[in-house]
Amino acid sequence: MTLTLISDTHFRHNQLELLGGDMLIHAGDLCGYGTEDEVIVFLRWFEEQPYTHKIFIAGNHDWFFEKKDKAYIDKVIPKNIHYLNDSGIEIEGLKIWGSPVQPEFCDWAFNRKKGTEINRHWRLIPKDTDILITHGPPFGILDRTASNYNAGCEMLLKKVNQIKPKLHVFGHIHEGYGMKEKSKTIFANASSVNVNYQLVNAPIVFEI
Repeated sequence: MTLTLISDTHFRHNQLELLGGDMLIHAGDLCGYGTEDEVIVFLRWFEEQPYTHKIFIAGNHDWFFEKKDKAYIDKVIPKNIHYLNDSGIEIEGLKIWGSPVQPEFCDWAFNRKKGTEINRHWRLIPKDTDILITHGPPFGILDRTASNYNAGCEMLLKKVNQIKPKLHVFGHIHEGYGMKEKSKTIFANASSVNVNYQLVNAPIVFEI
């Protein structure tokens, strides 16, 4: 199966060139300001992309998904798109789990305090997860900021090391764009924009 991975498009999604394939995954920060209007525009675009399966999670800029209740969100999302929020789906034998939360970061959406608060979310991740989608990175893996700071989550790293998914895709830290393999897990920071919010990073295409 061919996966195309993107993240942190920040309402610049229409600048992307996507070739189509089996599955398109967006790891959050689809919005600039998190408004409902931005979400609707993005979803129309996402729905039209030539992929058999389309999956996304929210990120810290995507306030709409934290402020609105599940019933309202479900009405907005087209039927051929899967939105994951501490939830999972199985597609063609692959078990996929997604979560938007990340450690506190400038008081944005889906911020959680390190420790017990954020670990409540990581404990929900099933042990047999094949593809893990989180907005933020695990600590020490493609998470280094321009100020030379590792912004990833230590408890997320611990969980990933326990369950060892085939693929862990995330974004959030634009400077960390790229791929890395460690302990049989492929890690992919799929941030589409750079630290200056310029859309310069190509979608990551991955075979699984």
